[in-house]
Amino acid sequence: MNNNTLKTIAIWISLGLIMMTIFNQFSGSSRFENKLVYSEFMAEVKAGNISKVEIDGNNLTGTTAEGKKFATYAPTDPWLVSDLLKNNVIVDAKPKEQQSLFMSIFISWFPMILLVGVWIFFMKQMQGGGSKGGGPFSFGKSKAKQLDKTNNKTTFADVAGCDEAKEEVAEIVEFLKEPSKFHKLGGKIPRGVLMVGPPGTGKTLLARAIAGEAQVPFYTISGSDFVEMFVGVGAARVRDMFEQAKKNSPCIIFIDEIDAVGRHRGAGTGGGNDEREQTLNQLLVELDGFEANSGVIVIAATNRADVLDKALLRPGRFDRQVSVSLPDIKGREEILTVHMRKIPMDIDVKADIIARGTPGFSGADLANLVNEAALFAARFNKKNVDMEDFEQAKDKIYMGPERKSMIMREEERRNTAYHESGHAVVAKLLPNADPVHKVTIMPRGWALGLTWQLPEFDRFSNFKDKMLEEIAILFGGRIAEEVFMKQMSTGAGNDFERATKLARDMVTKYGMSDKLGTMVYADDTQESFMPMSSKSISEATQQKVDNEIKSILDQQYAVARKLIEKNKKKIEVMAKALLEYETIDSDQINDIMAGKKARPPKPSRGTAPKVRPKDGGSGPAAPIVTPQPTAKK
Repeated sequence: MNNNTLKTIAIWISLGLIMMTIFNQFSGSSRFENKLVYSEFMAEVKAGNISKVEIDGNNLTGTTAEGKKFATYAPTDPWLVSDLLKNNVIVDAKPKEQQSLFMSIFISWFPMILLVGVWIFFMKQMQGGGSKGGGPFSFGKSKAKQLDKTNNKTTFADVAGCDEAKEEVAEIVEFLKEPSKFHKLGGKIPRGVLMVGPPGTGKTLLARAIAGEAQVPFYTISGSDFVEMFVGVGAARVRDMFEQAKKNSPCIIFIDEIDAVGRHRGAGTGGGNDEREQTLNQLLVELDGFEANSGVIVIAATNRADVLDKALLRPGRFDRQVSVSLPDIKGREEILTVHMRKIPMDIDVKADIIARGTPGFSGADLANLVNEAALFAARFNKKNVDMEDFEQAKDKIYMGPERKSMIMREEERRNTAYHESGHAVVAKLLPNADPVHKVTIMPRGWALGLTWQLPEFDRFSNFKDKMLEEIAILFGGRIAEEVFMKQMSTGAGNDFERATKLARDMVTKYGMSDKLGTMVYADDTQESFMPMSSKSISEATQQKVDNEIKSILDQQYAVARKLIEKNKKKIEVMAKALLEYETIDSDQINDIMAGKKARPPKPSRGTAPKVRPKDGGSGPAAPIVTPQPTAKK
């Protein structure tokens, strides 16, 4: 149970106790067991059975001749006292108790106080009252959290894979530590630094490292924390945040996901009173307005720099843009080394080999890879994490978890084995294709089997010869089904889709067609399934484009079929190995391509049993995919 829940329960308990106290205060319950009606009381008086009476307003209490206590309520009777005295009853009177002024005011104002208290409670909940500085009367207070030396131990040593970005921001740390070095040469440090990059590349981690290195006050806030339901609240929070920062300068303000508040103005439907636009206007003024913000450096992070308002990016505000891109092979190795420090590693684990097999991975992806490997090792009761665990973790991330419970008929398994063997053999025989890393007929994710190619190095551009070979590799699966199984399956649907898109891009975007030349025929404003707009090209040109795409596909289909026809024996051997082992690696594939029998797979050091049903009902008709991870531009 969290603190907010406990506070809520305590508030309602307090309100309940107050209500009970007031109720008891005004309840007229008597403490006497013997209650008499007034007529009975007067009859007892006249009979001489009452010895003493105490009068308190209209309430009468007393003692009978036998010593018993009694109580009654008397109406307004002017002859009551004379009747009591005539019958020798001892009479004692008390003045009517007067309520205190405080109690009178409290009773009269209690309903209003209760309503105000309930309103404050609900407004506090709406405005995040659990956070520091929250409450209905602190809408305009900044929600920025200050980090100090005690709760931020991150330094540049914990950041890897983005050396250029670290060099850019290291200058800021040096300025905060020794500003005179820059001032004596007339240099001015940038007021704002915008870190741009894909998700998971370490922008927030780099900002924390700047604070850890500079050892100055560091305020962190998300862009969405400025925007509230009330107009003007975000602008007030911006002002309050910068006022706090100026009092503690030199310092750093870090705004994460600034695109939540920094989008183009005028694009929404709120008009001039739009809360987000007012917040952005105030942020622009604070960054570079009439007042100088010397010593306050603003660092912002986003992965959507294209949607930011141009006024944010002009010189004087976010002067410097730092690109935090996906790491290259060296950067991935450094990132893996940082994360591997935290877990026990076997001596056979090589970070450089893992880095080569993870092109396109971000820093967050690599951290997830190391964590998955540790989970696999724990699952098999190992003391250290070894390369086998990293291979299984990589397979799971790339291809999805194994679907061991899926039951496939033997005919479908044979068809999948020949399909994947066709992909692998064509890839091994083409000169520019990436090396085949692994082939499996174990269903993973939505695929019944996969052929996995890994590049030898990161690629930042592609070439025509290699793209043509990729199309031929994609056709290898369907051709193997036709040659060996004498049938066609739906498993090649994904292969055909990718091959067609690749050929279309070659013709319409990259100018790789001899007949159509270097003109761009694609319209990026259209959807992927309608890449060309009727306004940009004529119907006759559209027909030529379609013919050229079909020509490329037919040529590469013929290339793949020729290779498979000449290497039937190798495909037979590979399919047999897949049916026996379900997964074969690069060493086994090389044995088959050399005309040998595939060596048995390496024994697993895990203790978990591996159960795989061999026959049964048919599985779902999922497409066969051939993942070929390459580095993105």
